[in-house]
Amino acid sequence: MMRVVVTPDRVQVVEAAVPSPGPGEVLLRTLVAGVCGSDTHALRGRHPNVTPPYAPGHEVVGVVVEVAPDVTAVSVGQRVIVEPDLPCWSCKQCLAGRQNLCENLGFFGCGSEQGGMSDQFTIDVRRLHVVPDGLDDRTAALIEPVSTPVHAIRLAGDVKDRAVAILGAGTIGLLTLKVAKAHGAGRVVMTARSARSRERALAFGADAVVDATATDAADQVRAALGESADVVFDCVAEQSTTLQALRIADKGGTVVVVGVPAGDVQIPLALLQDSQLRIQGSATYLPEDYTDAMTLLADGTVRASDFVTAVRPLTEAAEAFADAESTAHIKVLLAPNPDELR
Repeated sequence: MMRVVVTPDRVQVVEAAVPSPGPGEVLLRTLVAGVCGSDTHALRGRHPNVTPPYAPGHEVVGVVVEVAPDVTAVSVGQRVIVEPDLPCWSCKQCLAGRQNLCENLGFFGCGSEQGGMSDQFTIDVRRLHVVPDGLDDRTAALIEPVSTPVHAIRLAGDVKDRAVAILGAGTIGLLTLKVAKAHGAGRVVMTARSARSRERALAFGADAVVDATATDAADQVRAALGESADVVFDCVAEQSTTLQALRIADKGGTVVVVGVPAGDVQIPLALLQDSQLRIQGSATYLPEDYTDAMTLLADGTVRASDFVTAVRPLTEAAEAFADAESTAHIKVLLAPNPDELR
């Protein structure tokens, strides 16, 4: 069996034994797995919670191959999507239905023993959602990443008719744009460093774009909005974007931190207090976000043809990571057998 392993600055494909499902577990055959920004950040030592070596692959669609005797929720042959957070199910947060905030949280494909960038893997059946027949494999691979902005927008509150800014036009930024527009956002302005990313944001429906490296980027965003932002989604989460987000939201706005910060940032606390700003963290997703993501994909709000720009065989994992790090691509997928994708 092939399995991808990420070591510091290197992506390798190695041989591994086929695992057997334990109690409550399912053995899956991987159909397709997405390369996430968190994977490339971890490769370069910029992820705060993932340290190489690790087995990547948390955006993964598979087919049920075998189930443990006590598993009845799914059947052999069903196509499923993984919800990769691994809660303990017994802490205060889990008992309150906030498994994404589990006090003992693990994360499949991000430091756990296994990852979805492999031929086969085992996982707790409670982490699986059956994929609707109407979604092809490439589209199904977007359920997990679409769930991230769905969750962030849920936390922000209703964005209908509100002024929205999105900092960063990578995969998550562009998906946030699509979901915000689907929720009726009034005007959406995006920032990005590269001209290619800004052009892409306009093509995907942004009302205006701003060069994120401009010294007056925050002022330009406010001018393009015609007002301060009601909600800013920071999909980059570094010092420069934190300051931009607070300036764009001033006064009375909300900043939702969607990107995973590589390190600590400094916050102008006086501005936060005096302008009654709210900073809201957004951590992964919940089952209801997966349900909403599937609806958005089924109705064509988000289309795989717009987002999936490369599909490589598992043996080309290193090349797929390089693709994902470039601005030439949006979403890069790996598949053990690309020609078999439906």
